[in-house]
Amino acid sequence: MNLITFDPLRSLGVPGARYIKPEHMNDHRQALADADALLFPEYWQINALAYGLNPRVFPSLPSYHLGHDKIEQTRAFQACCPEATPDTAILGVNSDAIHQVEARFGYPFVVKRVRSSMGEGVRLIRSREALIDHLSSENLLYAQRYLPIERDLRIVVVGRRVLAAYWRESPLGDFRTNVARGGEIRHDPVPASAIELATTLAQRLGIDHAGFDIAMVDNAPMVLEFNRLFGNQGIDSPETSVGEAILEHLEQDSWRQAA
Repeated sequence: MNLITFDPLRSLGVPGARYIKPEHMNDHRQALADADALLFPEYWQINALAYGLNPRVFPSLPSYHLGHDKIEQTRAFQACCPEATPDTAILGVNSDAIHQVEARFGYPFVVKRVRSSMGEGVRLIRSREALIDHLSSENLLYAQRYLPIERDLRIVVVGRRVLAAYWRESPLGDFRTNVARGGEIRHDPVPASAIELATTLAQRLGIDHAGFDIAMVDNAPMVLEFNRLFGNQGIDSPETSVGEAILEHLEQDSWRQAA
């Protein structure tokens, strides 16, 4: 295949992918238009590449657009599987919003920055004072009902494959399970219902490169979010398995077309 990558590290294991620096893309317009697929562009490149040159982009456009914004992502989850989406409030920043979330959730509840990863911008709010402090630097209030869990699941989907499924335990004194925040990986058995939820969402939404974060609440899976770019800590032989899954996916029709 004629492949061009904008991120050589994430394209390790994909044979023959030619590297072009993202900032030089306009110097290679014809090569980009002729490529079978463009791998791992930066987010700022997406619209120019996808709509200006119209090649295939990997990860998929839904992976980029939904993965970039927690509000749009949550709304897509609510449309696909409302029963498996935590109760979420998306409000403006004003006094009425404060009263609404207090009445809806009580304390504590979770707030998230709309565009963040690795647990950054995620806080457990225990009081009005803490909420006001959080809102002082935010343009929107994204709040979710607190789920009393000590661990969650990371399920990695690349193309059609589930490459990894493992538990992440929160460190002492922190409710976040992110490995970047000190969360520990555990390879205990993973409920089939959690894997089914991740693969169903990936198929319905057209997501082909993501780490889904799923909580088990009363033995039922709840999707928290997905990250388009994820760590490889829990994946066996990531330098080969990820590349193989990407190439296999690119050599086939997209998941949405094949469904």
